[in-house]
Amino acid sequence: MSYYISPRFLDAIAVHITKNYLNLPQIRVPLILGIHGRKGEGKTFQCEQVFEKLGIEPVVISGGELESPDAGDPARLLRLRYREAAEQVRVQGKMCAIFINDLDAGAGRFDAGTQYTVNTQLVNATLMNIADNPTNVQLPGSYDSTPLQRIPLIVTGNDFSTLYAPLIRDGRMVKFYWEPTLEERIGVAGGIFETDGLSGTEITKLVQEFSQQAIDFFSALRSRIYDEQIRQFIHQIGLDQVSRRLVNSAETPPNFQKPNFSLAHLIEIGHEMLAEQQRIQELRLVEEYNQFRTFGQKSLGQNLDSPGQNLATPDVNFAGNFTNSTPDPQAPITHLPYNPVMPPHPFDSQATAVIQGDERGSTFIAGGQAVSTRLSLAVVEQIEQILENGYQIGLEYADPRRFKTGSWKSYALPQGNQPTAMIQAIAACLESHPRDYVRLLGIDPQAKRRIVETIIQRPG
Repeated sequence: MSYYISPRFLDAIAVHITKNYLNLPQIRVPLILGIHGRKGEGKTFQCEQVFEKLGIEPVVISGGELESPDAGDPARLLRLRYREAAEQVRVQGKMCAIFINDLDAGAGRFDAGTQYTVNTQLVNATLMNIADNPTNVQLPGSYDSTPLQRIPLIVTGNDFSTLYAPLIRDGRMVKFYWEPTLEERIGVAGGIFETDGLSGTEITKLVQEFSQQAIDFFSALRSRIYDEQIRQFIHQIGLDQVSRRLVNSAETPPNFQKPNFSLAHLIEIGHEMLAEQQRIQELRLVEEYNQFRTFGQKSLGQNLDSPGQNLATPDVNFAGNFTNSTPDPQAPITHLPYNPVMPPHPFDSQATAVIQGDERGSTFIAGGQAVSTRLSLAVVEQIEQILENGYQIGLEYADPRRFKTGSWKSYALPQGNQPTAMIQAIAACLESHPRDYVRLLGIDPQAKRRIVETIIQRPG
């Protein structure tokens, strides 16, 4: 079976590896190629296919190996594997590379709750040192003055912003963002179903039917088709005989007939898988379990001087209606209590702060003048509470496909905490992204962590 390799993916890796083995005069070549993108888009698999096509046998390191109960072990492992790769080039006489899977999972820092250990610090320092001195990589306790062969590093990850910033600067790492186009997704899916008799038109229809899914969805879909025959096999021999039949058995392995790979059947099974994904998105039990664990606080809302009100847990839709963390279309619409006369706050330096409005829009007083906005009353109150407590405002958006994978993009807001400009900028974001999810962030600038995440717009 021949799998599809994206030409631009192949080009990125081939150029990087070849460039590191060339002696280019007065040219500083970055040692590391960082391939990042959404989960499940086939970054690792494409790398393996490119290595095979180039005839390279890489030295593989997992992100899980970058932590250890013994301080210094992961850093020593990196140096040891690098020297092994250099020795492999010398002995075999062909190119080699080091391939680190999920670097951000092993060396990244995702939030303030992620422990930053000595090993994480040493891994970052070691990778930077290797990138700066690729021909002089020594093991602890020994020194060899013989220059090593330069070995390129290729790393994958989902979010490189979690990594140590000096490590990913341009002089050390070349970044390649992998987001397959429709043609590339069709090509990969065609390779997955190559032996199953699907035509090119059927492959295209299948990919378009599940256009919001990552590439690994189609591989999982093909595997799911065999569940019917496996279930039938288990029922035929009995549950108590399955282990004896498959493990250390003198009988030949069971042979399964080719299942039904018709387009209609694939779409039917695919929608069953989508339903399971949707249940996970709707339950969101992690919010219920983890809402009180952050830094030992009983409630994140209490940190905003709002007794009994937790701003971190509610969801706000475009109309400004607060709902529970689990969406319920039958639930009654509720919002924050309305207080027509409020104490002085950032919306009015002259202490005449009057906010009024509903789900369709609101009006507030700023600088002695009435300012109208399409933002609902609940959203304006949310912004007010964040600014009153000295926190910063952030804004992120994501289309429905990226929303399912938690891949948000930042929206540029004006500098400073000027309420009027901030509200106008947020309203402009909603107008420019009418079909995207938009969420409002409250950020503690001192602790450098988010204290509020509230969805203020949902498409449709």
